[in-house]
Amino acid sequence: MTPTNRKTTWIVWGALALTILAILSAFVRRQADAKLVRPLLFPVPIPLADFTLTNQLGQPVSLRDLRGSVWVGNIIFTRCMGPCPRLTEQMGELQKLVSPKQGIRLLTLTTDPEFDTPEVLKRYSERFQVEPGRWWFLTGTKQQIAGLAIDGLKLTAMEKEPDKRADAADLFIHSLLMVVVDKQGRLRAAFESTEEGWKEKVVATARYLSRER
Repeated sequence: MTPTNRKTTWIVWGALALTILAILSAFVRRQADAKLVRPLLFPVPIPLADFTLTNQLGQPVSLRDLRGSVWVGNIIFTRCMGPCPRLTEQMGELQKLVSPKQGIRLLTLTTDPEFDTPEVLKRYSERFQVEPGRWWFLTGTKQQIAGLAIDGLKLTAMEKEPDKRADAADLFIHSLLMVVVDKQGRLRAAFESTEEGWKEKVVATARYLSRER
């Protein structure tokens, strides 16, 4: 065999090996997702009531707007000096991991709608390199926020009594959960953002639900 033929053979075999490796990797990822996700879904999906809130761009966002998309949600407030910046950073990590082609959105609610206007949320979101078309920060009235956050998504959001506040920014007690809602607007899973492997669990769950019809 001539040197040229040997070189061609190595190139062909190398390309074939890379193709096989890519196929196997995709298969392993799919299997891992399936094994990881199915036991973590709620036994019974929880339908959400319709809502209309306002995002950081001043645009109305309703449950109808989210139909056909899987979304991950959490709750924070911009004056929070405790876990909220970290929660927002964690959502930013998810933004990098889920593809727009998968139709997965991210929603962050505020517990402090009287202060967190769309303008405030827009400035806050810009600190975290948010893609506005994929990740919305939502505000509204206290009643509207409570209707979605507490009644719908089963998140805790309570205003602290003034005499129990550690400082001026210690205003609310709220969940550190990441919740996942399916294409039909049903709550399907919730994960503690402080638990080991939270990110992999959330991403795998969202991807699994994005493949549902």
